Amino acid sequence: MSWFYLILGICAEIIGTTSMKLSQGFTKLFPSIAIFVFYGLSLTLVTLSLKKIDISVAYAIWSGIGTATIAMVGLFYFKEHISLLKVCSIILIILGVVGLNIAETTHESKAKTEYLNR
Repeated sequence: MSWFYLILGICAEIIGTTSMKLSQGFTKLFPSIAIFVFYGLSLTLVTLSLKKIDISVAYAIWSGIGTATIAMVGLFYFKEHISLLKVCSIILIILGVVGLNIAETTHESKAKTEYLNR
């Protein structure tokens, strides 16, 4: 359930951040309200995910996937300029998130093995 909360928290953060752009500096009412609603929801869901997920892993995944997704939203939806540096940076963020997941899985497997060997 914790991973589900984290995924929902990431989705809410992406909607909240996209709402920032759509609010045009708080001049549009509904996107302005959506910023607060979705960021509040995101932080609530990420907090619930921390019951079972290490904070270092959850926060890195939340911010990394959110950042990479928002970069893609900016490129494809808002037609922002794309460069080789942006593409490489997004790839590095994704690789970092994958690396954290691998490290978490390895840590859990090692802990289970040590527990069973007692």
